Amino acid sequence: MHAAGLAAPAGTPRLRKWPSKRRVPVSQPGMADPHQFFDDTSSAPSRGYGGQPSPGGLGYHAHSSPPEAAFLADPVSNMAMAYGTSLAAHGKELVDKNIDRLIPVSKLKYYFAVDTVYVGRKLGLLVFPYLHQDWEVQYQQDTPVAPRFDINAPDLYIPAMAFITYILVAGLALGTQDRFSPDLLGLQASSALAWLTLEVVAILLSLYLVTVNTDLTTIDLVAFLGYKYVGMIGGVLTGLLFGKIGYYLVLAWCCVSIFVFMIRTLRLKILAQAAAEGVPVRGARNQLRMYLTMAVAAAQPLLMYWLTFHLVR
Repeated sequence: MHAAGLAAPAGTPRLRKWPSKRRVPVSQPGMADPHQFFDDTSSAPSRGYGGQPSPGGLGYHAHSSPPEAAFLADPVSNMAMAYGTSLAAHGKELVDKNIDRLIPVSKLKYYFAVDTVYVGRKLGLLVFPYLHQDWEVQYQQDTPVAPRFDINAPDLYIPAMAFITYILVAGLALGTQDRFSPDLLGLQASSALAWLTLEVVAILLSLYLVTVNTDLTTIDLVAFLGYKYVGMIGGVLTGLLFGKIGYYLVLAWCCVSIFVFMIRTLRLKILAQAAAEGVPVRGARNQLRMYLTMAVAAAQPLLMYWLTFHLVR
């Protein structure tokens, strides 16, 4: 039998076989691949501590502040700022008042009103006071003239700079003798400051006991007593350069100069006031004032030697 006999009858359509295909289910949007074990979170926003939660996530929803909240918050912040400003201004006024009561800051400006010409002339007066004749302090409308206009006016610039320079020179002298140490330098500075404070307190107490009415203020005393550091610096520097002989010669000259300077300056502050009050020149109270002036002037050379003799060897 031929194969043609097995053929389909005429007129019957022939069926054609197509290759079979496996259908892969189409993943819906938002669904992961069914063959993937874990979700791919590489492109998703971080959910860690630093990440911000998505608006539709499970975290807290980020809501923007409504205009009403901002409107209500502004008056509160303005009130807090105004209250803080007023409180700071009140505190500054209170501090300035207390500081000015203890330390007259406004008066300190007068004692630092100096210039280069005044400093040079004042240093010359401290070293050579014998040639100076007029020791009166000039006044303008019951107010003393600024130091830069009057060489007789006391200032704090020279005493302050002389004190600092004295400490530096003392450190230099200790260093050349292999005795320098921060503790020893601090002891030198504190000792000089303690003696200056003791001098001021002793003079004020003496003026109170003698009942002297004078315009000599505490700042004036600090200025006058601080001028002795100029001679101390000269003595120590000369001792470092020329030995003990040079130290004693220069220090002796400076001691006599500061003694004359203090006598001629303080007598106008203490004795002249007594004369204006009508106190007799040879009266007992006037004699006490004279002795007080002499004692203050004589204490300056003693302290100059006491604070410098151990720095020169």
